This record gives sequence, C-alpha cells and structure tokens, in this order.
Amino acid sequence: MTAAQQELHDFERPELDLSVLSETQREIWDAVVDGDHEGREYARKTDRSWGTVSNHIDRACRKLGVERGEW
Repeated sequence: MTAAQQELHDFERPELDLSVLSETQREIWDAVVDGDHEGREYARKTDRSWGTVSNHIDRACRKLGVERGEW
C-alpha cells in the first residue's frame, strides 16, 4: 500500500461522548445526525422550529468538538 492509498478505517467517524450533551441535544443528535430524519422534517414532527433544531445541533457540535458536517 502506498502513502496515497487510504484504508476504510481512515473514513470511520470516531466515537463521540454523547454524555456531555443535554437531553434535548442528545435526542436531536440521535434523530438527525445519527438517525434517518432530515432536520426540517424532525422540527415539524416534534413541533419545533428549524432554527431551534439547528441551534441544538450547533451547540452539540461545539460540546463534542466537531465541525458541523464532520459527522
């Protein structure tokens, strides 16, 4: 394998410690980031505004030390 080649584990997401998140942040993270819901869909389903869901995701990212979209 050359230096330019990558292995599958190079693309795996590291385990994140979700215990640092609030209950609501974890709920939204599980549904939108790790789950099958789109953010706006989940906002409608849970009677929240998209801005609220987005803000929770942003705060969770900061607590977890990841950039939005890295997950």
